[in-house]
Amino acid sequence: MPPPQPLSPAETPVHHELSLTRRLILLFMFCLAQFLDAFSNSALFSAIPVLEVSMGMTDSQSTWIMSAFQLTFASFLLISGRISDVYNPKTGFIGGVFGLGAISLCAGFVDDTIPLIILRALTGITSSMTIPSALALLVKVFPEPLEQARAIGTFGGCSCVATSLGLMIGAMFVQWASYHWVFWFIAIVAMPTALACAFIIPPEISKTRSDHPNWYEFSACSASHPSRPSTVALILFIFAVTSGSTDGWASAAVLVPLIISIMMVIVFFCWETRIHVDTAAIPPRTWFYPNFSILFAVALLPYCWWFTVFMIFIVLWQNVFEWSAISSAVHMLPLGVAAFFMSFTGSLSRIFSPKWIILTGLFFGMVATVLMALGGGKPEDYWPYIFPALSLGSAGFMLTYTHTNIAIFQAAPSSMAGTVGAIFNCALQFGSAIGLAVASSIETSVEAIHGGSHEYKGRAAVFWFLLTVAFILFISVSICYDRSTDHTPQPEHGDPGHPARRSTDSDEKLDDANATMIEKANLANLRV
Repeated sequence: MPPPQPLSPAETPVHHELSLTRRLILLFMFCLAQFLDAFSNSALFSAIPVLEVSMGMTDSQSTWIMSAFQLTFASFLLISGRISDVYNPKTGFIGGVFGLGAISLCAGFVDDTIPLIILRALTGITSSMTIPSALALLVKVFPEPLEQARAIGTFGGCSCVATSLGLMIGAMFVQWASYHWVFWFIAIVAMPTALACAFIIPPEISKTRSDHPNWYEFSACSASHPSRPSTVALILFIFAVTSGSTDGWASAAVLVPLIISIMMVIVFFCWETRIHVDTAAIPPRTWFYPNFSILFAVALLPYCWWFTVFMIFIVLWQNVFEWSAISSAVHMLPLGVAAFFMSFTGSLSRIFSPKWIILTGLFFGMVATVLMALGGGKPEDYWPYIFPALSLGSAGFMLTYTHTNIAIFQAAPSSMAGTVGAIFNCALQFGSAIGLAVASSIETSVEAIHGGSHEYKGRAAVFWFLLTVAFILFISVSICYDRSTDHTPQPEHGDPGHPARRSTDSDEKLDDANATMIEKANLANLRV
């Protein structure tokens, strides 16, 4: 049996070299980046009714204000994750946070719909650089499993805290100043944070498998990177779904982009199996990590549920009930409070199987969704239906989110942290973007038949749709989740005995080539 190979610089633990104070400061900086990314999404929900009036937006255009960020964020996460694993994650993290601040500063001066949508899309690109790089750095600072689970849980919990606080802070800006301050607030926090991180993040935790990256080779590769066709495919898919309720599902304007998008996604995944594993946006072996595929599917739902609830009730309360932006945000507080407390449950995954925790969260979410479908169309429905639904549903989906996040990182080697983090957050954002588009289409279609936007029929139909999705995932986790890998050490990168090695032809060719080289070396060392 060959002797164990020494750890590469990318996999060498650094927690003994850094003081506890330094590690906590780094965790705070990483969480702050997660906070800003989530804040830039949730804070705009309070501003959507004002944006629709001041800019004359249609329902589909207001959906694109949110979806533009989510689509580019999710699509560029794939290539950002690979950059974080192969190149310098510190540079990607600082550049992403600074770019987020600079573009948000410009967005604060825009008063037209199309330029605002474009800037939101650019904001998604810069934000996509921060999350994978932050996770790639975080798992090196906290390599011990229990500490890592707590750190990842805290990191993920900041997203939900930002979702709640962002809604409140955005409502304050809309109520007492203007929606422009939503963007300027991001710039005020992000740009100094980026400058501080340039000095706080030590260089030893930003080492990767490639100490001398070939930037010319990378730029040439990224120009035709496979994540770009996937971005185009998802944009076409969202356009088709959002246009279906207005143009008709049988129209060419809906069917053509829908068919093209599906074909492009199929081509994307086929192409990924044929190229070298180091240049793939999603290395095919990733899907063979234990439970990775089912965890990816579960990750599509939490953000979809949260953002759909935000979109439906904020617009309903402000436009139909005529509540103020502050009042609407206050009535949404149970969602954020429940999510905040559930974000500290990361250590439970070291005691119980993540399967049972995820199933518990999905069950709570289904009960809450039923309550929202049954009541909510009148102001007096808030306390008997909406308040318990917000509390129970947010707590349930926070459990699901936190422990899916922890389980998916424990399933993959630490050297793949950037890519795995990118794929996980990609699933969150894709689920949110597609969910918002489908919800908008369902709501518009039902309201066209049942009384218009002042009735609750269309919104109830959206919640029945979310209940169906949650029930399918509940059954899938019950059947497909394999508990045999619970509480086991993370696999080493390239472990031939690990199920993840049953992946692609390119991996097998590399193994054959390595075996041939070893045989030749052994023959050369034989005595004559």
